[in-house]
Amino acid sequence: MPSPFAPTALIGESFVGEGADAAHTNIVIGRKGGPVETAWATALATPSAGHVPFMTVVRPSVPVKPLTLFVAKAAAEGELHQRATWGAAQAGLAQGVADAVDDGLIPAEEADDLLIIAAVWVNPAVGDLDVSFRNQRAAAYGAVRAAVTGTPTVFDVQAAAKEGPANPFYTPTAEVLAR
Repeated sequence: MPSPFAPTALIGESFVGEGADAAHTNIVIGRKGGPVETAWATALATPSAGHVPFMTVVRPSVPVKPLTLFVAKAAAEGELHQRATWGAAQAGLAQGVADAVDDGLIPAEEADDLLIIAAVWVNPAVGDLDVSFRNQRAAAYGAVRAAVTGTPTVFDVQAAAKEGPANPFYTPTAEVLAR
């Protein structure tokens, strides 16, 4: 009998898009009955002010498989940000996970035995729900792909570190990087 998919936790990250409509997603994939299930259930049962984890659905009463917990990195404030978080980003996350199953990144025959925790950034300044959806769909898929393929490798990280860290919020100058 072949070993099951994700016998240990798989972790992935992806950032897609630019500006306020960009999506940043961190995921953990694991098997029911293991530590990811404990973390999943604990997160669902212990919300904090502004951060209420919820089950990601493709449509109402149709949760995506593997069951995926949406954990917002930013408290949903204001009507558009709330619609982006609970609507567009959630739908994008669900579709990205479904796409990963459709493409075989996650074996469909094991989807009922797996759980995903997704920490999702939706910028409070989000401006376009359709762009937010597309970016979150791509970020979810990219995070699953990274988790499943074990990328980036340590060599990829070392190469990027030699060029210097950079992100949409801060990029140090050569002077700051100098040792």
